Amino acid sequence: MQLRIALPLLALSALTTSAQAQSPTLNFTQAAFVTCKEAHAMAPDARRALATFLAEHSARRHSVTIPDDDRGTQLAFLIRGGCTLSPDAYLFTVIDRAIIAELAKLPKR
Repeated sequence: MQLRIALPLLALSALTTSAQAQSPTLNFTQAAFVTCKEAHAMAPDARRALATFLAEHSARRHSVTIPDDDRGTQLAFLIRGGCTLSPDAYLFTVIDRAIIAELAKLPKR
């Protein structure tokens, strides 16, 4: 169990140590298998970077953009609620479903 948690956290450690670097070395394959519980255990900056990375990936897949206004805040509330209800869910799944739920309200690419 500890190895399962340690591997994604090791892969994501580049986010915390390279704050000065503009682009994280994270790829989707590594990020997709991080659970909400594992993300919650991360440092806040690394958790935000991971969530942003996954949200941008999902938004591209659905041909929408994530706005910085109230619609983006609503997505964040949906994601936080989804992770609270199901901490063992993959963070990407929670983010993707939140985007799907708000798809009609999001600006198209």
